[in-house]
Amino acid sequence: MSRKSIIGVIGGGSTASREGIALAEEVGFLIARADAVLIGGGLNGVMEASAKGAKRGGGLTIGVLPTGNKADANRYIDLPIATALSTARNLIIVRTADAIIAINGSYGTLSEMAHAFDLGKTVFALRTWPMDKAGVESALFVPVDTPREAVDRALAYASKAMSAERPGPGFEK
Repeated sequence: MSRKSIIGVIGGGSTASREGIALAEEVGFLIARADAVLIGGGLNGVMEASAKGAKRGGGLTIGVLPTGNKADANRYIDLPIATALSTARNLIIVRTADAIIAINGSYGTLSEMAHAFDLGKTVFALRTWPMDKAGVESALFVPVDTPREAVDRALAYASKAMSAERPGPGFEK
């Protein structure tokens, strides 16, 4: 039995722009309609909008919270994970996601992007931090223009990542 793709949506909370909120909701919806799971920070802004979109699309949402209280999750989170790790929880999101979509964002988003780059994971960037002068390898930072392009490219990337993690023949259970 194969598992569903897990797509990380990262972006600003209170700093998210109206455009970022709208883009995030559409990204979440498209992730759900593609039968993938959405993982994010579980709070407000882009995190809440993407989870709201995923719920509208009938999807499953995971929120990896910086606090130790599951009640801090926004109302669209199905599975709140209370870490009490503050921003260290960003690494959990990035490691768990098969692909990452960044929308808008502040310093927390930048740290998640840095974790992804460090792990060799590509970030699909929808109106987020510019990386052209940061020396980030072009294969790791892919600007996209629309929510559809972000989700389609993230799903294709996730599919490749998931097939690379599967054990070879003879390891079936």
